[in-house]
Amino acid sequence: MSLELPASLDLPDYILATGALGTAAFAIVDASKSLWGGVSNAGFGHIKRVVKRLFPSGASAKDISNPLALGQVLATLRANWLNGTALADQKSIAKTLIRLRLDKANAGGLATATGVDATLLNSVAEKIVTGTSLTQPETDVLGRFDMIVTTLLDEGYQRADQQYRDGARALSVFVALVLAFFGGWQIGGGSLADYLTSRFIGAAMLTGLIATPLAPVAKDLADGLTTAMKALGSLRK
Repeated sequence: MSLELPASLDLPDYILATGALGTAAFAIVDASKSLWGGVSNAGFGHIKRVVKRLFPSGASAKDISNPLALGQVLATLRANWLNGTALADQKSIAKTLIRLRLDKANAGGLATATGVDATLLNSVAEKIVTGTSLTQPETDVLGRFDMIVTTLLDEGYQRADQQYRDGARALSVFVALVLAFFGGWQIGGGSLADYLTSRFIGAAMLTGLIATPLAPVAKDLADGLTTAMKALGSLRK
Protein backbone atom coordinates (compact mmCIF):
# COMPACT_ATOMS: atom_id res chain seq x y z
CA MET A 1 0.00 0.00 0.00
CA SER A 2 1.41 3.40 -0.94
CA LEU A 3 1.41 6.18 1.66
CA GLU A 4 2.23 8.95 -0.76
CA LEU A 5 0.77 12.40 -0.23
CA PRO A 6 -1.20 14.14 -2.95
CA ALA A 7 1.20 15.80 -5.39
CA SER A 8 -0.35 19.23 -4.82
CA LEU A 9 0.53 19.23 -1.09
CA ASP A 10 4.12 20.07 -0.10
CA LEU A 11 5.65 19.16 3.26
CA PRO A 12 5.11 22.50 5.12
CA ASP A 13 1.46 22.55 4.02
CA TYR A 14 1.06 18.93 5.13
CA ILE A 15 2.53 19.75 8.56
CA LEU A 16 0.17 22.71 8.97
CA ALA A 17 -2.81 20.61 7.89
CA THR A 18 -1.83 17.85 10.31
CA GLY A 19 -1.41 20.38 13.12
CA ALA A 20 -4.83 21.82 12.33
CA LEU A 21 -6.29 18.31 12.55
CA GLY A 22 -4.70 17.82 15.96
CA THR A 23 -5.98 21.20 17.13
CA ALA A 24 -9.49 20.30 15.97
CA ALA A 25 -9.27 17.00 17.85
CA PHE A 26 -8.20 18.81 21.03
CA ALA A 27 -11.06 21.29 20.58
CA ILE A 28 -13.63 18.51 20.26
CA VAL A 29 -12.27 16.77 23.36
CA ASP A 30 -12.31 20.07 25.27
CA ALA A 31 -15.90 20.67 24.17
CA SER A 32 -16.87 17.37 25.82
CA LYS A 33 -16.51 19.17 29.16
CA SER A 34 -19.94 20.70 28.55
CA LEU A 35 -21.46 17.21 28.84
CA TRP A 36 -21.42 16.45 32.59
CA GLY A 37 -17.75 17.35 32.75
CA GLY A 38 -16.67 15.12 29.87
CA VAL A 39 -12.98 14.30 29.86
CA SER A 40 -12.46 16.50 32.94
CA ASN A 41 -13.97 13.72 35.05
CA ALA A 42 -10.85 11.64 34.42
CA GLY A 43 -8.62 11.49 37.47
CA PHE A 44 -11.05 12.77 40.08
CA GLY A 45 -11.33 9.26 41.51
CA HIS A 46 -7.82 9.62 42.98
CA ILE A 47 -8.82 12.83 44.76
CA LYS A 48 -11.99 11.20 46.04
CA ARG A 49 -9.98 8.24 47.36
CA VAL A 50 -7.64 10.46 49.39
CA VAL A 51 -10.41 12.67 50.78
CA LYS A 52 -12.45 9.65 51.88
CA ARG A 53 -9.40 8.40 53.75
CA LEU A 54 -9.42 11.63 55.76
CA PHE A 55 -13.01 11.19 56.89
CA PRO A 56 -14.21 9.22 59.92
CA SER A 57 -15.25 5.63 59.26
CA GLY A 58 -18.83 5.50 58.06
CA ALA A 59 -18.97 9.14 56.92
CA SER A 60 -21.21 9.59 53.94
CA ALA A 61 -22.91 12.18 51.80
CA LYS A 62 -25.78 12.16 54.32
CA ASP A 63 -23.50 12.83 57.29
CA ILE A 64 -24.89 15.90 59.10
CA SER A 65 -22.72 15.73 62.25
CA ASN A 66 -20.46 18.36 60.71
CA PRO A 67 -21.42 21.27 58.40
CA LEU A 68 -18.78 20.01 55.97
CA ALA A 69 -20.05 16.52 55.24
CA LEU A 70 -18.24 14.23 52.82
CA GLY A 71 -20.70 14.86 50.01
CA GLN A 72 -20.39 18.63 50.34
CA VAL A 73 -16.58 18.52 50.40
CA LEU A 74 -16.42 16.24 47.34
CA ALA A 75 -18.90 18.44 45.48
CA THR A 76 -16.73 21.51 46.13
CA LEU A 77 -13.52 19.74 45.09
CA ARG A 78 -15.16 18.30 41.98
CA ALA A 79 -16.41 21.75 40.95
CA ASN A 80 -12.87 23.11 41.21
CA TRP A 81 -11.47 20.11 39.33
CA LEU A 82 -13.95 20.41 36.46
CA ASN A 83 -13.43 24.16 36.29
CA GLY A 84 -9.69 23.73 35.83
CA THR A 85 -8.66 25.72 38.90
CA ALA A 86 -4.87 25.85 39.33
CA LEU A 87 -3.63 22.61 40.90
CA ALA A 88 -1.85 24.38 43.78
CA ASP A 89 -5.05 26.29 44.61
CA GLN A 90 -7.11 23.09 44.49
CA LYS A 91 -4.78 21.38 46.96
CA SER A 92 -4.90 24.42 49.22
CA ILE A 93 -8.71 24.43 49.15
CA ALA A 94 -8.85 20.71 49.89
CA LYS A 95 -6.46 21.09 52.83
CA THR A 96 -8.51 23.99 54.21
CA LEU A 97 -11.72 21.94 54.02
CA ILE A 98 -10.08 19.07 55.87
CA ARG A 99 -8.76 21.44 58.55
CA LEU A 100 -12.21 22.98 58.94
CA ARG A 101 -13.62 19.53 59.71
CA LEU A 102 -11.28 19.10 62.68
CA ASP A 103 -13.45 18.96 65.80
CA LYS A 104 -13.96 16.72 68.85
CA ALA A 105 -16.29 14.40 66.95
CA ASN A 106 -13.83 13.46 64.21
CA ALA A 107 -10.42 14.21 65.73
CA GLY A 108 -9.98 10.53 66.55
CA GLY A 109 -10.72 9.45 62.97
CA LEU A 110 -8.41 12.08 61.50
CA ALA A 111 -5.67 11.07 63.96
CA THR A 112 -5.98 7.45 62.83
CA ALA A 113 -5.92 8.45 59.14
CA THR A 114 -2.82 10.60 59.56
CA GLY A 115 -0.97 8.61 62.23
CA VAL A 116 -0.74 11.38 64.82
CA ASP A 117 -1.48 11.26 68.54
CA ALA A 118 -5.26 11.15 68.97
CA THR A 119 -5.30 12.69 72.45
CA LEU A 120 -3.22 15.68 71.41
CA LEU A 121 -5.19 16.20 68.19
CA ASN A 122 -8.44 16.07 70.15
CA SER A 123 -7.06 18.73 72.49
CA VAL A 124 -6.05 20.82 69.46
CA ALA A 125 -9.58 20.55 68.06
CA GLU A 126 -11.09 21.76 71.32
CA LYS A 127 -8.71 24.70 71.63
CA ILE A 128 -9.21 25.77 68.00
CA VAL A 129 -12.94 26.10 68.67
CA THR A 130 -12.44 28.15 71.84
CA GLY A 131 -9.47 30.14 70.54
CA THR A 132 -7.19 28.94 73.33
CA SER A 133 -3.44 29.03 72.76
CA LEU A 134 -1.81 25.68 71.92
CA THR A 135 0.99 24.14 73.93
CA GLN A 136 4.24 23.22 72.19
CA PRO A 137 3.36 19.48 71.89
CA GLU A 138 -0.04 20.44 70.46
CA THR A 139 1.58 22.82 67.99
CA ASP A 140 3.96 20.04 66.95
CA VAL A 141 1.18 17.51 66.41
CA LEU A 142 -0.86 20.04 64.42
CA GLY A 143 2.17 20.75 62.23
CA ARG A 144 2.68 17.02 61.67
CA PHE A 145 -1.03 16.62 60.89
CA ASP A 146 -0.84 19.42 58.31
CA MET A 147 2.24 17.93 56.65
CA ILE A 148 0.69 14.47 56.36
CA VAL A 149 -2.57 15.88 54.97
CA THR A 150 -0.58 17.93 52.45
CA THR A 151 1.41 14.86 51.39
CA LEU A 152 -1.69 12.71 50.98
CA LEU A 153 -3.49 15.39 48.97
CA ASP A 154 -0.43 16.00 46.79
CA GLU A 155 -0.27 12.31 45.88
CA GLY A 156 -3.95 12.23 45.01
CA TYR A 157 -3.87 15.40 42.92
CA GLN A 158 -0.69 14.43 41.07
CA ARG A 159 -2.12 11.02 40.17
CA ALA A 160 -5.39 12.68 39.14
CA ASP A 161 -3.62 15.24 36.95
CA GLN A 162 -1.57 12.53 35.25
CA GLN A 163 -4.65 10.43 34.53
CA TYR A 164 -6.51 13.46 33.17
CA ARG A 165 -3.66 14.48 30.83
CA ASP A 166 -3.13 10.92 29.61
CA GLY A 167 -6.86 10.43 29.11
CA ALA A 168 -7.23 13.72 27.22
CA ARG A 169 -4.33 12.84 24.91
CA ALA A 170 -5.64 9.33 24.26
CA LEU A 171 -9.13 10.63 23.48
CA SER A 172 -7.65 13.34 21.23
CA VAL A 173 -5.72 10.72 19.25
CA PHE A 174 -8.93 8.71 18.80
CA VAL A 175 -10.85 11.78 17.64
CA ALA A 176 -7.99 12.72 15.28
CA LEU A 177 -8.06 9.22 13.77
CA VAL A 178 -11.80 9.45 13.20
CA LEU A 179 -11.48 12.89 11.59
CA ALA A 180 -8.53 11.71 9.47
CA PHE A 181 -10.45 8.63 8.35
CA PHE A 182 -13.37 10.63 7.01
CA GLY A 183 -11.05 13.34 5.66
CA GLY A 184 -9.11 10.75 3.68
CA TRP A 185 -12.35 9.28 2.38
CA GLN A 186 -13.43 12.74 1.23
CA ILE A 187 -10.12 13.25 -0.59
CA GLY A 188 -10.03 9.76 -2.07
CA GLY A 189 -13.68 9.72 -3.08
CA GLY A 190 -15.50 6.59 -4.22
CA SER A 191 -17.21 3.94 -2.13
CA LEU A 192 -16.15 2.88 1.35
CA ALA A 193 -14.87 -0.44 0.01
CA ASP A 194 -12.69 1.34 -2.56
CA TYR A 195 -11.40 3.73 0.10
CA LEU A 196 -10.44 0.90 2.46
CA THR A 197 -8.25 -0.64 -0.24
CA SER A 198 -6.77 2.62 -1.53
CA ARG A 199 -3.54 4.41 -0.65
CA PHE A 200 -5.50 7.19 1.07
CA ILE A 201 -6.53 5.06 4.08
CA GLY A 202 -2.91 4.48 5.11
CA ALA A 203 -1.97 8.13 4.71
CA ALA A 204 -5.10 9.19 6.60
CA MET A 205 -4.44 6.90 9.58
CA LEU A 206 -0.78 7.93 9.74
CA THR A 207 -1.83 11.59 9.69
CA GLY A 208 -4.35 10.98 12.47
CA LEU A 209 -1.73 9.29 14.65
CA ILE A 210 0.80 12.11 14.41
CA ALA A 211 -1.72 14.98 14.44
CA THR A 212 -2.18 15.24 18.21
CA PRO A 213 1.49 15.40 19.30
CA LEU A 214 2.31 17.61 16.29
CA ALA A 215 -0.42 20.20 16.90
CA PRO A 216 1.40 22.41 19.44
CA VAL A 217 4.54 22.79 17.28
CA ALA A 218 3.11 22.51 13.77
CA LYS A 219 3.36 26.20 12.85
CA ASP A 220 6.92 26.61 14.11
CA LEU A 221 8.01 23.42 12.37
CA ALA A 222 6.37 24.41 9.09
CA ASP A 223 7.91 27.89 9.24
CA GLY A 224 11.32 26.39 9.92
CA LEU A 225 11.03 23.99 6.99
CA THR A 226 9.90 26.77 4.67
CA THR A 227 12.85 28.93 5.69
CA ALA A 228 15.25 26.02 5.24
CA MET A 229 13.84 25.21 1.80
CA LYS A 230 14.20 28.83 0.71
CA ALA A 231 17.79 28.87 1.97
CA LEU A 232 18.61 25.69 0.06
CA GLY A 233 16.99 27.16 -3.03
CA SER A 234 19.15 30.27 -2.85
CA LEU A 235 22.31 28.17 -2.43
CA ARG A 236 21.51 26.21 -5.57
CA LYS A 237 21.39 29.47 -7.51
